[in-house]
Amino acid sequence: FTQIDLEMSFVDVDDILDLTEGFLIRLFHDVMGRELKTPLPRLTYTEAMNRFGSDKPDLRFGMELTDLSETVKDVEFAVFANALASGGTVRCITAKNAASVLTRKEIDKLTEMVRGIGAKGLAYIRWVDAEPNCSFGKFLKDGELKAILETAGAEQGDVVLIVADKTSVTLPVLGALRNHLGRKLDLIPEGEFNFLWITQFPFFEKDEETGEWLAMHHPFTMPMDECLQYLDTAPEKVFAKAYDLVLNGTELCSGSMRITDYELQQKMFEALGLTDEEIEAKFGFLVEAYKYGAPPHGGLGIGLDRLTMTLAEADSLRDVVAFPKVQNARELMSGCPSPVEKENLDILGIQTVEKES
Repeated sequence: FTQIDLEMSFVDVDDILDLTEGFLIRLFHDVMGRELKTPLPRLTYTEAMNRFGSDKPDLRFGMELTDLSETVKDVEFAVFANALASGGTVRCITAKNAASVLTRKEIDKLTEMVRGIGAKGLAYIRWVDAEPNCSFGKFLKDGELKAILETAGAEQGDVVLIVADKTSVTLPVLGALRNHLGRKLDLIPEGEFNFLWITQFPFFEKDEETGEWLAMHHPFTMPMDECLQYLDTAPEKVFAKAYDLVLNGTELCSGSMRITDYELQQKMFEALGLTDEEIEAKFGFLVEAYKYGAPPHGGLGIGLDRLTMTLAEADSLRDVVAFPKVQNARELMSGCPSPVEKENLDILGIQTVEKES
C-alpha cells in the first residue's frame, strides 16, 4: 500500500491537523472539483463511541445511540438489571419509520448478527399498531414502556433495538448494528463526503483476561498534559495526543504527538510493565538519545489507496490499486510470489525449508 507520511518538528496537534486539512482542500478542489469546508468537525474518542458506537463513525446518516441506563434502572428485567449491577450499560438505537421493514423475522436475523459479534442478545420494541410490541413487555410496570419510548425518541412506525452488557461490548455492537441498518434501510446518501477528526484516544486498554493495562497505541505516544497525574493511579483516565481522520466511516489516517522527555518515556515503559533490562534491550538507543534533548514532534500517515477508494466510491481497494492481490495473496499479472533461485537466497543469507503439503 501507499502512504503519505508526515513527520514534523516544533508542532502541536492543531498544526498537524491544519496542514492535513490544507492538503484535503487542495485535493478536493483539483481532483473532485468540489470545495471542502474547514475546519473539519472533531469528536473525542469517548464522544464518538457514546454517540455512534464507533471510533470511525459514518456521519452521512443519524441514528445515534441513546443511553437507557437511568430510565431502566428500576425495571425488573434481569437482562437489564444484571448488566447495570455489574457496572455495564443499557443502550439503544431507534430506527425511524422502519417497522414495516424490520419485521419479527428480520429482527431475529439482527439478533443472530449481534450474537455473532459479542452480544448476548437483542431486546426490541416494534411500534406498528397503537400498542407497541415489546419483547420484554411482561417485565414492565405501568409507565415504564412509555418512559423508554420517550427516552429513545420513538414514535409509531419506529423500531427500538436495545443491547445490555458491558460498555466495551454494548457500544461497538450497537455501532456495527447502526452501520448495518444504515445500509439496509438505505439511509446513506450517495455523493457525500463527511470528514471527521477523532481525537484523545485512550492511552491504555484493559486486557479482559489478564486484567493488565496495555498500550492502545505505540508506547511513544504523548499523553494529554492533564492526564499525567493519573499514570500511576488511574490508567483508565489517561488519554493520548493521538488522532484519526475518518471519511464516511473509513479510517484514512492515524497519527500522534511523540514523547520527547526522557523521564516521561521511562515512566510510560514502566507503566506497561517493562523491566529496566527490557527497556534497555528494546529501546535503549531511543531513551539514551532523549537525554540529549529532542524537539516536540509528531505526525501522521495518510493511506493513499484507501483515500482514493473512498473518493472514487469504490467497493474494494482492489479497484484502485495498480496490481491488486487476489484472495490467496497472488498477483496475477506477474505471477508472484514465485520461486527464488538458491544462489540469490545465498547472497542474502536466507535458507528455505520445504514442507510436505
